[in-house]
Amino acid sequence: MIFPRAQYYSKITRAWESLPVVILTGARQVGKTTIMKSLRIYGKRLFINGQDPEIAAMFDKLSVLEPYLKSGLNQDLDGVLMIDEYQFIPNIDTTLKLIVDKHEKLKILCSGSSSLDVLQKVDESLAGRVRIIPVFSLSFEEYLRFVDEPMHEIYQSYSVDFPAASIEPPIARYFEDFIIYGGLPRVALQSNYDEKRELLDDIYKTYLLRDIRAYVRNEDSVAFNRMLKLIAHQVGNLVNPHELSRTSGLTYRKAEEYLWLLEQMHILIMVEPYLSNARKSVVKMRKVFFTDNGLRNLIAGNLSAIDLRPDNGSLFESTMFLELRKLLPGSIPIRFFRSLEGSEIDFIAGSGDSSIALEIKYSDLSQPSGTAKLARFAAAEGIKNPFLVNKNFTATHQDIQFLPGIMLGKMKFPV
Repeated sequence: MIFPRAQYYSKITRAWESLPVVILTGARQVGKTTIMKSLRIYGKRLFINGQDPEIAAMFDKLSVLEPYLKSGLNQDLDGVLMIDEYQFIPNIDTTLKLIVDKHEKLKILCSGSSSLDVLQKVDESLAGRVRIIPVFSLSFEEYLRFVDEPMHEIYQSYSVDFPAASIEPPIARYFEDFIIYGGLPRVALQSNYDEKRELLDDIYKTYLLRDIRAYVRNEDSVAFNRMLKLIAHQVGNLVNPHELSRTSGLTYRKAEEYLWLLEQMHILIMVEPYLSNARKSVVKMRKVFFTDNGLRNLIAGNLSAIDLRPDNGSLFESTMFLELRKLLPGSIPIRFFRSLEGSEIDFIAGSGDSSIALEIKYSDLSQPSGTAKLARFAAAEGIKNPFLVNKNFTATHQDIQFLPGIMLGKMKFPV
């Protein structure tokens, strides 16, 4: 069964209005291939796999590729060519440029799992002809649709200020599962918790580690795995490459290089500090999050329920960050602020009157509280949309909106 992911379909079709080539990037197993195959289009389509050596060989010569495409589509090449794992095809960028320049009706949709490969393929040849769209694992709203359509319909009926205490208990339980096991579609569709763990382990060993081996030197593999586990325990915190180097046994240069590698392979997202004219963040280090909580928790060796673990605050913050990142356009950066006194605002996004600030607290609240630093920051920076995201409380108090985390994905932010 294929479940729609409408936001990606609209991004693809909008991009094709002005550009001939679209590339979907994202971590392994986030659903790029399924998005390609389930995209509703009018006219002919041809789906090919870039890992097939016979297919890849056709891209060496336009005189060979063109007749193959015409037989699969039509003589005018009026249709959509879909290339899964396109980065395995050598020199594909030049060939794609030639084919789209010659056949203006042809649209192309590619997928790739590493920004390293994408950036290498998308050079000057495709400048002005391509749009890159990042694909993430499921949001909570998508997760619900995957696992329980009736509960998804009920969740859709909730307004953003629907009281958390009145949420259907199965939806609340699904949200807790989502926090622990993440949003990879194959994992989401498995209802057995032991099988979820096995699938996460399979994805980690079969895809993630296999892909990384191509870039990590054999002599660094043990230290690299140690560094990855260290990072898994630092989610939501500042990452110090010097400390990672000392603790893992890697050189400082290698620690920085492998951090960058993990970003390019869509395993980590690094959040930059927020700067403004009114005040400056005193930290230059970045905060780190995994792109999927399930993989993070597997690597950290803890898939316990959130209320039974000491890292529930950082895990809740990670979930909220990922929901926010999936909700906001990729062009809008998400940053954090930390003052000399140690005061921190978890996330700031947007600019000017449309900017938002979010403080994340894994706390049960019965009345407004804990707003002082958020209110001071919002006033100093002219932010008109401050939010305090918590476990259960909905209210508006002194211009600060209290929002249960389970509802964050329903927000329509003004950024």
